[in-house]
Amino acid sequence: MDIRAILMGLAFAFMWSSAFTSARVIVEYAPPLTALAFRFLISGLLGVAIAWMLGQAARLSRRQWLGVLVFGVCQNALYLGLNFIAMQTVDASLAAIIASTMPLLVALVGWLFLGQRLRAMGVAGLVAGLVGVTLIMGARLQGGVDVYGLVLCVIGVVSLTIATLAVLGASSGGNVLMIVGLQMLVGSLVLWVPALAWESFDVQWTWQLIVAFIYTTLVPGLLATLVWFLLVGRIGAVKASTFHFLNPFLGVAVASVLLGEQLGIWDIVGVVVIAAGILAVQVSKQPLPR
Repeated sequence: MDIRAILMGLAFAFMWSSAFTSARVIVEYAPPLTALAFRFLISGLLGVAIAWMLGQAARLSRRQWLGVLVFGVCQNALYLGLNFIAMQTVDASLAAIIASTMPLLVALVGWLFLGQRLRAMGVAGLVAGLVGVTLIMGARLQGGVDVYGLVLCVIGVVSLTIATLAVLGASSGGNVLMIVGLQMLVGSLVLWVPALAWESFDVQWTWQLIVAFIYTTLVPGLLATLVWFLLVGRIGAVKASTFHFLNPFLGVAVASVLLGEQLGIWDIVGVVVIAAGILAVQVSKQPLPR
């Protein structure tokens, strides 16, 4: 792994983790699904426009189109839609911790259902991840966490797992920025249905909302997704996924610094254990030296 890939991975991990904090700010002042639908509409149009100016076309293979649709629906509409709703009552740090378990779920699905072999270190990582989640969930439930919001976050990370399994289908064959823009538009299209049906356009226009919306739209929304696809194309999905072990730390740290969210001792212990589990799972996937 070269220095450029390392920097790309670190940048992606920070941008991905910071999205929970900016989303928490947005849902304080705007209806969640409407805000998210607008975000994806703007990000998608920007991505497609820039891709078109760079000479990229929307002429995708059947596999690419399938990946775009699955990724757009499962990640952008379901995962982020459910998380935006949940963060009306759930801390950004908790949402980030739950979402960061995605690499563990990907490994578990691959092991149980896709016939992928997992070495002893990987199994130990899965167990550690489960222990870490149990510690955090136990502490939060005792502290009175909103169970409805917690369930939405769990359903969301399952959707994110499905989207991740479809990444290779969406990113292979070039036209990366065009694909990113198109999957944003897919997410926006799906989100407008429940947004228009269930929400009223009740927005409190504050500078915090404007800054958080612009940041979320351009950085975690467009730039982080593009960096992820480029990173996967550069070093492969297995090595790129190793950077996910940073997400529990960064998600909690950003929420604590910017939102002042309080963390208990079991939150900290759980985050460390989950991160160690993620790292163990990803390292176990690396080919053995010959």
